[in-house]
Amino acid sequence: MASSSARAAIEAAIPHRDPFLFVTDVIDRGEATITTEWQVPADMDVFRGHFPGNPVLPGVLISEHVFQSAAILIYESEAHTQDLPGTPVLTRIQDARFKRMVKPGETLRTEVTITDSLSNARFGKAKVRCEGQTVATLNFALAVTP
Repeated sequence: MASSSARAAIEAAIPHRDPFLFVTDVIDRGEATITTEWQVPADMDVFRGHFPGNPVLPGVLISEHVFQSAAILIYESEAHTQDLPGTPVLTRIQDARFKRMVKPGETLRTEVTITDSLSNARFGKAKVRCEGQTVATLNFALAVTP
């Protein structure tokens, strides 16, 4: 579990809160890259129905973890400029590929890179891993909206 200071820093960067906060820790950050982790709770309610007896984390939640990681990067990189007041919201998912199932209690490690920007849009790519294996890769766009 992440420290309370790590949690506070994440909550200062993005507006997401439990039960819809899917970043546990920021591991590393560069100018256009961020590496985050999400310790997927074994008792997460979604596992009761997806799929009973063989629970699997839905791909949409893996994707949301990516977008929240990207939003942290955008806020931390650009908040001081005041050029982008608002919330980064998803505008495009492209070429999403899911390669490994994620089970309750596993930890995702995600590398996000912002590859381009245009006006209020930020374009990115991500690679999600678990136990050294690729879970998912995807390209996406977020737009910062008031």
